[in-house]
Amino acid sequence: MESFDYVVVGGGSAGCIVAAELSRDGKTTVLLLECGDPAEKNPETLRADGYKNAFINDRLIWERFSVRQPSCGNQRLFMGSGRGVGGSGSVNGMVYTRGAREDFAEWPEGWNWSDVEADFERVEAALRPRPRPQTRFNEAFIESAEQAGFHREQNLNSGNLSGAIGYEHMNYEEQERRSSYVAFLREARERKNLRIETGARAERVLFAGTRATGVRFVLGAETREAEARSEVILCAGALESPKILMLSGVGPAEHLRKHGIDVVLDSPGVGENLHDHPNVTLFFVGNTEVDSNHPQLYGFHRANPDTSLPKEQADTCYVAYPARSSLREAAMRLVPTMVPAFLYGRFIKAVVRALIAVVFFFGFVRRFIARTWGIVVILGKPRSRGTLRLTSADPRAPAQLDPAYFAHPEDLDTMVHAFRLAERIAGAPSLTTWGSRPLLPGKMSDERALRKWIQHNAMTTYHYAGTCRMGDDPSAVVDSELRVRGLDAIRVADASVVPVTPVSAMNAPSMLIGARAARLVQQARR
Repeated sequence: MESFDYVVVGGGSAGCIVAAELSRDGKTTVLLLECGDPAEKNPETLRADGYKNAFINDRLIWERFSVRQPSCGNQRLFMGSGRGVGGSGSVNGMVYTRGAREDFAEWPEGWNWSDVEADFERVEAALRPRPRPQTRFNEAFIESAEQAGFHREQNLNSGNLSGAIGYEHMNYEEQERRSSYVAFLREARERKNLRIETGARAERVLFAGTRATGVRFVLGAETREAEARSEVILCAGALESPKILMLSGVGPAEHLRKHGIDVVLDSPGVGENLHDHPNVTLFFVGNTEVDSNHPQLYGFHRANPDTSLPKEQADTCYVAYPARSSLREAAMRLVPTMVPAFLYGRFIKAVVRALIAVVFFFGFVRRFIARTWGIVVILGKPRSRGTLRLTSADPRAPAQLDPAYFAHPEDLDTMVHAFRLAERIAGAPSLTTWGSRPLLPGKMSDERALRKWIQHNAMTTYHYAGTCRMGDDPSAVVDSELRVRGLDAIRVADASVVPVTPVSAMNAPSMLIGARAARLVQQARR
């Protein structure tokens, strides 16, 4: 057993920052375990235009599925996430949005907007996010949104998002993606006090009583153990950190015993509070090609006046989506997942992807797609809460994922309101001049049919959160310093600790959590 001061599990958006910051002094020894590849093995993760290629690289995406969703036509839904150094932050659309001030008012004391603003600024000093240049289509979209009741916001990271639309910040620089790996960890790789093990699958945290002492992991065909003299820090993400805790004996006691796992701590909240941002997309055809190769705009609005949120708080997001940016690759990833589960596999994926490639080969198809655009309607403040549970004590077995989309009736009501607002954006003068002929789902005048369409076409926005909830109450999994309640020398630092998801994307908050975790650990060490 090798010994380190800290063992960090997961080299994603948060884990890259934690490992880099803890090893910065050149003396503190850190082991970073990442189950996927080094970033350089998949160069599309390092290119600003590589996100669409990364999305169809099976080495870079965890292929997970939900249990069947009763409120989504009883479908099982794809719930993938990024793997490899950089995690989802190396394969996503590079959106960097902090969230709204009101979002952080729902977090514990010490994590409100004024508390985290300086930490965001520290992350941004290294990440250097920026908007992309304006385009004619995006300007027409903003003008139509203004005509539908939005206002243009120059800085979507100001915290003031109610009714705002503008060019989102994106973590890129020239032709390079600036993920947390690039901004924090890449230069730190050469430090002698930092070891990065890729292809290392963490199986469980080791305990002596209630104190975490290290991590057992598999590297190649060999099972190894690493001692953590100070702390173990889980940064494996909202769909992996709770699974590792449960495999380690930390979670709902009855559930663990059912799988033959010795209970270290009965913590019923582990795996609870799973929530996500489901979305649907309305597609339209314009009169001319869309002059944008990236989704560049984010809008936020209060669509449902009857929710329990504060009066001005935004509950939904709206993204202007140029189909030419990634529709081909999105189809290659998602269409194969629609086959029956017993047929899904490498062969079916290859066949379906080949057929899609043939369709997109034809010039008339490419020209049609170049004129096609969409409005992605995202439920930003879901009320529904789901669960993550083990299916086996075998670490290789997938967890049982139930995001419980639309389980709370208010969520579907909000999506109906949001759909109508998106229609008003598309029907406003600036976009009708551009061209906004409805393509999918077309005119939806009947509300009952619209509700059914939303339920059958909803999909994840890959913003999973909440499964190791942070809070000041005894039922929270971690406290406001990210320490696992009831245990010593172990913290969780990723999107799983988020008690209530922000209305916007999760990547910036995940990096915030990583930066804060590193600072809290350093303070504790001093």
